[in-house]
Amino acid sequence: MAVKQTILTADGLKQLEDELEYLKTYKRQEVAEKIKQARAYGDLSENSEYDEAKNEQAQIENRIVEIENKLKNAKVIDEEHIDTTVVSVGTKVKVLDFEFDEEIEYSIVGSTEADPSKNRISDESPVGKGLLGAKVGETVKVPVPSGAVLEFKILSISK
Repeated sequence: MAVKQTILTADGLKQLEDELEYLKTYKRQEVAEKIKQARAYGDLSENSEYDEAKNEQAQIENRIVEIENKLKNAKVIDEEHIDTTVVSVGTKVKVLDFEFDEEIEYSIVGSTEADPSKNRISDESPVGKGLLGAKVGETVKVPVPSGAVLEFKILSISK
C-alpha cells in the first residue's frame, strides 16, 4: 500500500509537533497516574476506572502513532514559493458565492489542517478540489455530494 503524503503549511507542521510533544510529555504521564490510582482500588475485573484509563491510554498511543506517521510523510509547503496566480495549497482565495451573493475567503490547506468552521478547506474536499488551479476572474462550478453545483467567481488569490 502506498504511503499517503501529508501536505502541511508551516503552521500546520508546528501544531502537529506541539500536539505530539504535549501527548508524549504530559498526557502519557497523566494517564499512567490514572492507571496507577485505579489499580489501587483492587480487583481489576470490575474496575471501570481502570478500564477507562486503559482505553484513554490506547487512544493517546494511537494518536501519537498517527501524528508520527503524518510527520514522517509530511511535505511542508514553502510559502515563499507559493504561486498566487492560481489557487493552490497554501493560498487564500476570495470568492464570490453566487448562491448567497456574498464574498468568502478560504484558505486552501492539506486535509490534516482543514477546519471548515474557520474557512480552512482541504485540497481534497469538493470545494477545495474545484477551486484548485483557478485564476482571478474565472468562474468555477463545483459539484458537491448533495448533488448541487456551487458557483464561485475568483476575486483574489494571496498567501
